[in-house]
Amino acid sequence: MELQELKQKSKDELAKLLQDSREKVRQLKFDLASGKVKNVREIRQIKKDIARVLTFLANAK
Repeated sequence: MELQELKQKSKDELAKLLQDSREKVRQLKFDLASGKVKNVREIRQIKKDIARVLTFLANAK
């Protein structure tokens, strides 16, 4: 996710994005355990996106 995209979103949109991303990571972890995941790096990328969203939410005024 690009920083410019995050800057344009409202707090509600960021909260929704955070919730969706966390659910996706949870699902990917289950799929990884069952051997369905081909791209393991996707989990790492989504975690980084979650960190970016949390940073924007913490600094939002």
